[in-house]
Amino acid sequence: MSAKDNLKKMLLEKSVRTGDFTLASGKKSDLYVDCRLTALDNQGASWIGEVGWGLVKERIEGESLVVNAIGGMTMGADPISLVVGMASAGDEKSLQIFNIRKEPKGHGRGKQIEGNFNEGDKVVVVDDVITTGGSTLKAIEAIRAAGGEVVFCLVLVDREEGGRAAIESEGIPVVSIFTRTELLG
Repeated sequence: MSAKDNLKKMLLEKSVRTGDFTLASGKKSDLYVDCRLTALDNQGASWIGEVGWGLVKERIEGESLVVNAIGGMTMGADPISLVVGMASAGDEKSLQIFNIRKEPKGHGRGKQIEGNFNEGDKVVVVDDVITTGGSTLKAIEAIRAAGGEVVFCLVLVDREEGGRAAIESEGIPVVSIFTRTELLG
């Protein structure tokens, strides 16, 4: 089986649940996805890195894009950004890694973006799951406020509930590793 097939199998076994759930947005849903159970599994992380970097690299090369770094809102994006960045390490187009705090730090330099991010960087913003796109849009806002440019978004699971459209309405294309339809048919 391919890395993507193995990743799908693990997501379905560990991270995807159907039933009656209340999401962080307050919305009711018949689907709950906890990507951390897969992204923080050593083999799951490896597959996310391989598949994610493949999609990112394909987009960079296919559109002749310049991208310096990859990251997103802590905590869902952290393991995904890290493993995709690690998978890129041996490539001439390798990416640095950063994360975004929910709020700027209250001491020290008061930064909201931590890690390898600099003003002027062109970045891929990451999220584990998009539903409404709200947390991804907050990450985009923080990156723009810090002088970065978001080139596109990489998401592990697009729940297909309007988040992609909300992000793309900001001029940010979305690349998903999986959609709800791909996972559940």
